[in-house]
Amino acid sequence: MHRPHPTEAVVADELAVVRPDLLSRYAAELPGARAAVLTRLWRALAHEPLPWITGRDPGPDGTTLRLRDGRRLHGPPADPYATSAYVTVVRLDESAYDHPARLMTDLGVPHGTGFATELAHSVASLALSRADQVDRPKEWPASDWEWEQRVVDGHPYHPNCRSRPGFSVAEQLAYGPEHRPVVELGMASLPARECLVTGVWPAEMRDGERLLLPVHPWQAHHVLKRTCNEGPRAHPLMSLRTLAVQDGPHVKTALSARLTSSVRDISVYSIGMSATLSAFAESLAARSDGLLHVTRTLGAATPDSPDLAAVLRESPQTYAATERGERVVPVAALATTELPDSPSWLAEFTRLTLTVCLRLLEQGVALEAHGQNLLVVLSDSGAPLRLVYRDLADIRVSPVRLARHGVPDPGLTGRVITDDETSLRRKLFGSLVAGALAAIAGSEPALRTALEAAVRDLPRTPDLVTLLEEPLPAKALTLMRLSPGTPGDQWTQLPNPLH
Repeated sequence: MHRPHPTEAVVADELAVVRPDLLSRYAAELPGARAAVLTRLWRALAHEPLPWITGRDPGPDGTTLRLRDGRRLHGPPADPYATSAYVTVVRLDESAYDHPARLMTDLGVPHGTGFATELAHSVASLALSRADQVDRPKEWPASDWEWEQRVVDGHPYHPNCRSRPGFSVAEQLAYGPEHRPVVELGMASLPARECLVTGVWPAEMRDGERLLLPVHPWQAHHVLKRTCNEGPRAHPLMSLRTLAVQDGPHVKTALSARLTSSVRDISVYSIGMSATLSAFAESLAARSDGLLHVTRTLGAATPDSPDLAAVLRESPQTYAATERGERVVPVAALATTELPDSPSWLAEFTRLTLTVCLRLLEQGVALEAHGQNLLVVLSDSGAPLRLVYRDLADIRVSPVRLARHGVPDPGLTGRVITDDETSLRRKLFGSLVAGALAAIAGSEPALRTALEAAVRDLPRTPDLVTLLEEPLPAKALTLMRLSPGTPGDQWTQLPNPLH
């Protein structure tokens, strides 16, 4: 208990060299960072189908987990939708743990050692992120990237919320959006004939018969190991690898580092499908009665390599009437405002998101509407008006449902296509309800209140009935990290807050 973890000391040593002024604040933030990551880990242990947990026994003072080897792990009641760091210690038999990495190490489960390393890095990086914050102006940001910089803690439920393996302290400070840097992108010069290009690649990113591909500087140094031409200056967004070019588009770059669960490269498949997906999404937005916009993919290119690819998207700010005081805000950044504190506002926002997303699901499209992909247009008074969706790479499309509603076949192929009802509902409910809405609500009671108010007037489709009556699907984020041999998403079922 209360012993500094070696990873925390390594970060402190690096910080002493590059930003010694942050050392004392970093040390002060470590206990809160440990509790934040331990809370996320305890949620997983209490609710995910981990094979070495054989039973869960709720009691008046918390929950006891029975492990396959006979040990007992005890912690507080686990609210699967809570976002506050309420778990400061858990007990494994007679030993108390306040550090998630030490707990995972001593659990001794398969693949736990590597995951423990990630947890330690998540704690130290989270403390670093919190240490480098400044007083926030009372005025709302005018730029989209300023909203993204407000999200300091990363994923609200993933224990690896701030794990950035392969990034030094200097690189985190230079590239992490919460540190407010301006990043100079590189430009890789490639023969156009050797590249797959979809959409329109802009003239300013061409040099005769060669394409100039934006490259993240971390990728250029660590993965490509090449020097690139000087590129535009840009502000990193929540996803780290996507940046807002000053007076230009958003640029999604390949970043072959594991952030939370996935390595963030860009598949050749995604590049090939990007223009078709973008055109299809525009047609969907046109049928939304003005309640949904989808950012257009302007162009995408790759020399047939997931490690060297880029996607250019229009800024979500395109869809705000700034002359009327409207703002486009990523849903993950709403928690940095006072808006969710109002039950009536949260109910109104929940009604808007469910109306739009359930209608799309009924027609055959399941959005991955988590707090990073989903944005909301707010009026000058803060009322939720419309939604904006970005990054179509992981949506799911049902040809059977499209045909049922007379929607023309967009000609998509590959992993985005499925008619499986469970897969479609998991995609939407897991990202929107168990993800974005739950994180804004911050607790099971608040989520229940918002959902109860929002669902009263919605059409009672089979999808809505499933949402009302069955357990809520959510990605089993820790199980996925402890199952390196199992590809794709794995799932758990959370208690339905409406029951």
